[in-house]
Amino acid sequence: MILADLFFFKYTWIMKAVADYTKLYADEDIVVVNKRSGLLVAADRYDADARRLDLAVEEEFGAVFAVHRIDKDTSGAVIYARNADAHRILSMQFEQREVKKVYHCLVHGRPQWQEWQEDSPLLPDADSRHRTVANQRSGKPSQTNFRNLGSAGPYSWLEACPRTGRTHQIRAHLRHLGIFIVCDTLYSGNQRGVYLSDFKRKWNGDSDEERPLLSRLALHAWRLSIAHPRTGERMEFTAPYPRDLEAVRRQLAKLFRVDPLAGEDGRGEA
Repeated sequence: MILADLFFFKYTWIMKAVADYTKLYADEDIVVVNKRSGLLVAADRYDADARRLDLAVEEEFGAVFAVHRIDKDTSGAVIYARNADAHRILSMQFEQREVKKVYHCLVHGRPQWQEWQEDSPLLPDADSRHRTVANQRSGKPSQTNFRNLGSAGPYSWLEACPRTGRTHQIRAHLRHLGIFIVCDTLYSGNQRGVYLSDFKRKWNGDSDEERPLLSRLALHAWRLSIAHPRTGERMEFTAPYPRDLEAVRRQLAKLFRVDPLAGEDGRGEA
């Protein structure tokens, strides 16, 4: 029992040491946070025991209502309503596609286009792994606008603006194009992280001891723009890159002079 209690204490301490989120904004109607990768936005029928962001947020802000979702393994901006009226109004904005969502992702390879509008209909939960796939006959209308932010060695930075809100939409649309997000184990099967030795020519470290700069899905909800549910004021929230993605950005920018945040004036505005 003593060993078990000690293990539980150490595990709990480690979990708390990694912040589930940072607050971007809060008032009496909404709370906007920058979530870490690995958290569900709300309850999920496929993973009932997974750690949830909404429960963590409620510890600080009281009851909240989910109005949209981002993938468990995606980091970035998430908004919750704090009362029924805000929940209804925000949900309507998402349903009517009045919310602007901007994601950044790091992908393998070098797409040959600068901009691309992908309109392939998507069918959620289409296989035994619950993946979303392009399906012209049974898929739901879907649209994602992509912009190539630049290539850096074996990778490229992409901006993705989904107009619809299908499950795994960005990942599924990229897979349909033959493009895979770094560390996307579900859609590409590639589990290898990003190592400095992969792209730095004069790397002199110990390959047996090297740790990856990033070892999770390289997809980040960078910006979210809504009309405030009470005032109607247009509000924009930008979620800074988490530490692992920021480390990759800095190294690639240093070596290849390609930076997805170039010209952002510290706020991420293109």
